[in-house]
Amino acid sequence: MLTRFILFQLPRDLSFGAVGCAMFTRKLQSNKKIPSGLTTLEDVSQLSPLVLRILGQNPGAFTLQGTNTYLVGKGAKKILIDAGETNVSQYLNNLIDSLSKSSSTIEAIVVTHWHADHTGGIGQILRYLKKDIPIYKLRRTDGQPESNEFNFTFVEDGHELQVEGTTLRFLSTPGHTSDHTVFWLEEEGTLFSGDCVLGEGSAIFENLDDYMKSLRKLLDLAPKRIYPGHGPVVEDPKQKILEYIENRNRREQEILSVISNDGPATTMQITNSIYTNILPSRRLGALLNVRHHLVKLLAEGKIEDIGPSVGGLGFGLYVIADEKKRDKNKL
Repeated sequence: MLTRFILFQLPRDLSFGAVGCAMFTRKLQSNKKIPSGLTTLEDVSQLSPLVLRILGQNPGAFTLQGTNTYLVGKGAKKILIDAGETNVSQYLNNLIDSLSKSSSTIEAIVVTHWHADHTGGIGQILRYLKKDIPIYKLRRTDGQPESNEFNFTFVEDGHELQVEGTTLRFLSTPGHTSDHTVFWLEEEGTLFSGDCVLGEGSAIFENLDDYMKSLRKLLDLAPKRIYPGHGPVVEDPKQKILEYIENRNRREQEILSVISNDGPATTMQITNSIYTNILPSRRLGALLNVRHHLVKLLAEGKIEDIGPSVGGLGFGLYVIADEKKRDKNKL
């Protein structure tokens, strides 16, 4: 879901050097403890005749019960969706045991996006298999380099991958990350949503405009069921996706209200005003989400950043945009 690389997305008024970055890095690591109040998930679960879920054994504030990985396929050749984190032995043992019980093997690995809790386990899986298999993903479009740790095969939106009785279609859904993809399981009319839609709680994102478009794309697909990257299976996809869309729209109105009533306001002040009961472990995600709302509102001309810049370090201070200036910009 979230890795140390997201530090480059920190809001201007939170960019306070290496000490702060180190603190956030520690917060972002999974802590092997499942947050309270979450649904209990089994380590291995047969969710349908075609889908077996294997938990990544990496629970934490951002990974919830852990990363969901999925073995998909009807016959002996399976596709593995996502691979968990680096060197988690219990996950690898559960994966090997599942393959052994079904007398099956992994034909290909597909990843929903580049974050380490979805790609980190690829190396240990390849070492176990003792052979090269294709690892498919979409390319990043955020200007950042692809990892050279694995030999990815890059595919385009709409690419299809087949094993016996199973057809997976890649559908580009940027927002959480620029390379994020979901997988449509043709035979079931179901969807593997990665971190675009979670089984519990709300997702974080790098680009809110892209993320909202991706949510609407999922809504149009009308899946019968969603297998998320974290959390339990979503049995009412339409309701869940609409909740996500409505939640983001509500947050935007709350942000505008805080700026209008209490501005000028910083990202931290806005976050503290609208997230009054959030767990400390989730506050960083809230800060980042507020920041991305602010980026969208700035681009739309609805707010202005009047904060000073000292030595290249910005201090975001937000006010409602001048109506006359906004009207002039539209001309």
